[in-house]
Amino acid sequence: MKNNKSILFSILALVLLTYTSASAKVNYLKYKDTTVKTLDTTLYDSLVLKLANGKSSRWPVKNAPYPLPGAILPFYRVVAYYGNMYSKNMGVLGQYPPKVMLTKLQGEVKVWEKADPNTPVKPALHYICVTAQAYAGANGLHNLRMPFKQIDSVIHMAHSINAIVFLDLQVGFSTVEKEVPLLEKYLKMPNVHLGIDPEFSMKEGSIPGKRIGTFDAEDVNYVSKYLASLVNKYNLPPKIFIIHRFTKRMVTNYKNIKLRPETQLVMDMDGWGGPDLKKGSYFYFIEQEPVQFTGFKLFYKNDIKNEPHRMLTPAELLKLKPAPIYIQYQ
Repeated sequence: MKNNKSILFSILALVLLTYTSASAKVNYLKYKDTTVKTLDTTLYDSLVLKLANGKSSRWPVKNAPYPLPGAILPFYRVVAYYGNMYSKNMGVLGQYPPKVMLTKLQGEVKVWEKADPNTPVKPALHYICVTAQAYAGANGLHNLRMPFKQIDSVIHMAHSINAIVFLDLQVGFSTVEKEVPLLEKYLKMPNVHLGIDPEFSMKEGSIPGKRIGTFDAEDVNYVSKYLASLVNKYNLPPKIFIIHRFTKRMVTNYKNIKLRPETQLVMDMDGWGGPDLKKGSYFYFIEQEPVQFTGFKLFYKNDIKNEPHRMLTPAELLKLKPAPIYIQYQ
């Protein structure tokens, strides 16, 4: 009887092991299938043309490479909540308790799905994980790196609503070469993407907040090359790479920015103000200096301070040339 029990337990263990291994294999193959499937280039071209809202000399962007399979843009529009978990003043992400914030984000997703029914929406949490500081701090770099436990909490929240995550950098006196590699443990995750904020890249030595900073195409190219290396190393889908902008000087030598199949660059119109001012900024600093994709930030508070005391609507943004494929709320 004892021997029979031993045999029975061995059989059960073998069945369990086989089932577990099979399940793991199925899940692995399912993941692999979503990342290595063939890109539908015909659909991609049609969607890019649709975003242009009519061909011009600048849009769609010429000679842009096709992305690797698994690309999010332009097959989805990304709608993101931006901010920092330690501050209620840096954006809506940290302004409300997590459940309230996530419910509000899902509400905005529905608004965009209704405004453009033919473009599915992917929600996102855009977290400022390195914040610029007026004080030099212990590292002398005028920035503060958020603890990994906070990044973990944002990723956990995003998972609860099937959202993607952006980690955003305000480097202060530091550089993208110093800051980006510190986030590799997160950037090698397929659902984590990156943003950089030229406003707080103080190359000339000014205190953050006293003057608008700048990044050059060289900085952008370093980041996209680094992200591309992770995509290739870990067999990931393309990374979305956000660059914030609302002045000409914030991004210099834009024509030298290199596009790659492993990354999808979004130039995000980041200024606040009334509808006419924001549309003007979008025209001068985004539309006239094409890179690849475009984004648009909406401020729940600052955009409504002056007449006519309202934010631009999705319908108005969808008429822009090109239409933004990334929408960020602060």
